[in-house]
Amino acid sequence: MQIELIKCHGSSNDFLLIDEWTNGYSFTEEERRQLSIALCDRGSSLGADGILFVLESKQADAKMRIFNSDGSEASMCGNGLRCLGRYVCELLKKDEIVVETMKADLQVTKDEDLYEDVPTYRVEISPVLFSLSSLPMHLGGKDTLLNEVVPELSDSIAFSAAAVPNPHLIAIVDQAQIASDEQKQIAERLNGPNDICPDGVNVSFVHPMKPGKIYVRTFERGVGFTNACGTAMSASSLVTCLLDLNKLEETIEVFNNGGKVRCVAHKKADGGYWIDLIGNATYLYDAVVEVNLHDPSSFSLVNKQERAEQEQYEKLGNEVKVLLQQTVFA
Repeated sequence: MQIELIKCHGSSNDFLLIDEWTNGYSFTEEERRQLSIALCDRGSSLGADGILFVLESKQADAKMRIFNSDGSEASMCGNGLRCLGRYVCELLKKDEIVVETMKADLQVTKDEDLYEDVPTYRVEISPVLFSLSSLPMHLGGKDTLLNEVVPELSDSIAFSAAAVPNPHLIAIVDQAQIASDEQKQIAERLNGPNDICPDGVNVSFVHPMKPGKIYVRTFERGVGFTNACGTAMSASSLVTCLLDLNKLEETIEVFNNGGKVRCVAHKKADGGYWIDLIGNATYLYDAVVEVNLHDPSSFSLVNKQERAEQEQYEKLGNEVKVLLQQTVFA
């Protein structure tokens, strides 16, 4: 069969967007898993961190399913939600919509440009859960983890844990720790067979640059090191507020290897939290692929039409690279 798709990215965290809803596709769970493994293969003519599937929703404007490049399904993806949100906003001719995700119905709003001529969307990141059981994470009877050294992981690095709703382990680190291979070692251990995080976990190292500015690098569960992870940047921003490095209700510029976003962490009247994630939703190209669903690895590219949006985003990305070289990687 022929499948239409859009290659897109949020902070250079790239995806293939497939609209099952209006195109009339109806994939099984196994077909979505196998399509993700085949089409996201970096050795193929496409390649991506994952596939965003757009589906009809009975309770919101649309529904998002996100499958990683290894075929696993993520409960949420902030960068992906911006891309899918843009697609649905344009499809429905709205500037504000609600998208059903695995754990919550989330608001998506068209926002002022992050950079000149860079399409920008604000997405709600919630729920925020701090109980280790919500990740899940098993640490000798501990219920929560906020800026504590975990000897089983490191004798010097303090970690915080949160689910938003994807599971995140976050460490505030210095430049030497950013340059080391500690993050890779810890993340690979926790995303392989282990008793601490049996379902795996996203591991982020966060370097505070100055008040209101942080750098975040994430080893993403099911993917590995990515240019950016939206839920990780959101959770990291909130953690810096809880540790008094930044302030709630104030914009935080979050820099990453793929560019930057803005985050605003909010506290609810009931004491809970949620985060606004504001960043680009850039389209790279439209494509049509011929796929045998019984053997998707043998797919072929039928048509590809480039978009003209990436040039402006690259200007932003280049400015961020220069800044990071002068500060974080100096």
